[in-house]
Amino acid sequence: MRFVKAFLVGVSGLFIIVTLFSLLIPSKVQVVRTVLINGTTSAKLVGQLSEFNQWKNWHPIFTVDSAAITATDNTAVSKIVHRGKELFITKQFSDSAVVKFLLQSKGEDDIANEIHFAALPAQDNVQVSWVATTHLHWYPWEKFYAIFIDKLTGSGYEQALNGLKNYLEKYPSK
Repeated sequence: MRFVKAFLVGVSGLFIIVTLFSLLIPSKVQVVRTVLINGTTSAKLVGQLSEFNQWKNWHPIFTVDSAAITATDNTAVSKIVHRGKELFITKQFSDSAVVKFLLQSKGEDDIANEIHFAALPAQDNVQVSWVATTHLHWYPWEKFYAIFIDKLTGSGYEQALNGLKNYLEKYPSK
């Protein structure tokens, strides 16, 4: 009985320490990736980024996998079926410098996405930055997940931006 009591006290103490340590980790995590696209304009980027149906031209989920994007009843919301899982993209804002949208999936945290682009006319380039912000709960396992979120998801954003770059450089008139 003495060992059981010591074990329970030890486990409880460890849980409290881990929980307190996790409170030091921020609950808002951002993943940022940037690419420089040659020979394009902001207007072409707006056309590719603000219309989700255009994503099939460059986004890896649509070009490599068999994902499909369909419009829902609301024109600002599109549904993606990727590997049997439904994802919803809600366009929030779009202008000549930024496209903002929300990625939602059942059972997962919402991810606010912003794609910023700035023309560099002296170089005939456009700098595109994808910022994905995830708001996490206070749960210790979610906070520790935040430590690895950049490594786990960053390559996907980088591949998407490189796909956009390759597409717009290959087809500059589209």
